[in-house]
Amino acid sequence: MDVERTALPGIGLRHEFVTAKGQHAAVVSHVSGRRDVVLYGSEDPDTVVATLSLNTDEANGVAELLGTARIVERLADLQRQVTGLKTVQVPIPAGSPYDGRALGATQARTRTGASIVAVIRAGQILASPRPDFVFIPGDLIVVVGTEEGTAAVTDILANG
Repeated sequence: MDVERTALPGIGLRHEFVTAKGQHAAVVSHVSGRRDVVLYGSEDPDTVVATLSLNTDEANGVAELLGTARIVERLADLQRQVTGLKTVQVPIPAGSPYDGRALGATQARTRTGASIVAVIRAGQILASPRPDFVFIPGDLIVVVGTEEGTAAVTDILANG
């Protein structure tokens, strides 16, 4: 998808695009943090049909929803492309041996060959977490590897 970026002096930026179905839209990012999602008329691309105004928290929430789907979708595509590759999501429940401990303490990659590629926390995706990243209850850990490797990471996170 092609996105045309236009500076709006004193206002912010407009990112304008046309969807595969021919729908014309834009996201206007105001200097205040507000985001407007603008839909234009199909017959007149200069006529605004609807505007959805989002404050910073709302815009971040929508971005997380869309971003989560894209990452999961990309991992699923990768899994289909590479024979033997599996993606699993492992929750960290309260009382888990890794509740309050750092990712590096799992030694998951060394012990299993599988990789912890992301953590989903409170709807936010934290891609490529560092070894000092500390798990908390409710985290959803995204693991990529072989069937055996992902099962081993699941066991490590559940049982230590």
